[in-house]
Amino acid sequence: MRCPYCGSLDTQVKDSRPTDDSSAIRRRRICPDCGGRFTTFERVQLRELFVLKRSGRRVPFDRDKLEQSVAVALRKRTVDPERVERMINGIVRQLESMGDGEVRSDTVGELVMEGLKGLDDVAYVRFASVYKNFREAKDFEEILVRLASEDPDDDESDDGPRNARSPE
Repeated sequence: MRCPYCGSLDTQVKDSRPTDDSSAIRRRRICPDCGGRFTTFERVQLRELFVLKRSGRRVPFDRDKLEQSVAVALRKRTVDPERVERMINGIVRQLESMGDGEVRSDTVGELVMEGLKGLDDVAYVRFASVYKNFREAKDFEEILVRLASEDPDDDESDDGPRNARSPE
């Protein structure tokens, strides 16, 4: 592991333990050259994944890109970070267990939409607007109608929008 301070490749692990949710290994490292200390998180990768883009390009799967896309959809929403991490871990596990080292980008998008639908309706609509390339207001209306028709809370009393933030 390269030292983020001096770039040395000769770093030493001083402590290693699983994260609270056991999805990664947390390693405390020290650089003998500059004395810098830093932490790395290492995840088990079952297989190398590639994403087949709509353009036909084949690119390595990037978990960080997935996390950033979800973070953008969830910006300013109050969703427990542990639930988000579990959702992302679940998506990655599903992709890795599909039996092929190559997945289509629309498969990744559909899994993210499915996960966000269970976390936060607003994030779901935000992600869908980019993923489905909404061009007009009626595109939003269509997805909102579909979301409302799938809402299991329809027959309960209307206490306002689901997943709405409380007034601060």
